[in-house]
Amino acid sequence: MKKALILGVTGQDGSYMAELLLKKNYKVYGMHRKSATDNTTNIKNLLSKNIKKFNLVKGDLLDPISIDRLINKINPNEVYNFADQDHVGWSYEIPSYSMKTTALSVIEILEILKKNKKKIKYFQPISSNIFGLTNSPKQNEKTLINPNSIYALGKATAYHACKMYNRIYNIHACGAIFYNHESPRRSIEYLSKKVIVQAVEIFKKKRKFLHLGNIKAKIDWGYAKDYVYASWKIMQHKKPDFFIIGTGKSHSVEYFVKMTFDQLNLNYKKYIKIDKKLFRPSNTSNLLSDIKKAKKTLRYQPKTNLKQLIKIMIDHELKKYKWYKILQ
Repeated sequence: MKKALILGVTGQDGSYMAELLLKKNYKVYGMHRKSATDNTTNIKNLLSKNIKKFNLVKGDLLDPISIDRLINKINPNEVYNFADQDHVGWSYEIPSYSMKTTALSVIEILEILKKNKKKIKYFQPISSNIFGLTNSPKQNEKTLINPNSIYALGKATAYHACKMYNRIYNIHACGAIFYNHESPRRSIEYLSKKVIVQAVEIFKKKRKFLHLGNIKAKIDWGYAKDYVYASWKIMQHKKPDFFIIGTGKSHSVEYFVKMTFDQLNLNYKKYIKIDKKLFRPSNTSNLLSDIKKAKKTLRYQPKTNLKQLIKIMIDHELKKYKWYKILQ
């Protein structure tokens, strides 16, 4: 039985990864940190079932001693690092913290793996934001990295660190350059979840308007479950490598909003208000994934289109109102 350590198991990607690995008969150790609020919502189904192969362990990305202790104690075959400060907007407000959690912590983990005698595979997710300002209509694994936010700068550093440790120290450090991926497990701070939650509130007559920033921005949106499966496939690949993971299609924020309100039988134009305060301090180019390499090498194919993703998120949100109807 393989053993895996998931850092950030309470987040969207980490929780889906735990479920996937359990189905594949792994023994899973999920690290969570102390928080001022309950941060186990996404794994409550695993905790409530008292699954023997799932173990919740304590640690913190900013405490390398705790990471070192866990790796030595668990002796995992695979380590998935889904823990960091993953919000672009927040990175402008807390730049030092963002760099420490997104970049420095990765170097410290790689140092721990370098000292470990066992060959442990390591997966590091990277964000498409690393391309930032690009002239390429589509981005692939050879596209020039040009970050335009603190978050993107941290992710670019983590990417180069993995490549360097792989090259110099023969560490099996692999990963994915993820484009936007959403699910019901996104927090309300993210655009997709905000749109879904507030559209449903409007549908239930608990809110009058949805306030948004730049609705003309185009985004390559996918389903987190599809991307987590791709992460596992990347980890199983013999040669450690990085792959672009997206859908290869982009849609505007306005289109996402329209599709959401359409599924609720509402006219979105009656409910949205543009708020310039919600515009980002800096913008990236329209980012669109070129997934040819993943398709060829991993046989990767996104299974869930945008309409299906929005329906999944709306259905989940409607359940909170103790009233559920599958919308056609």
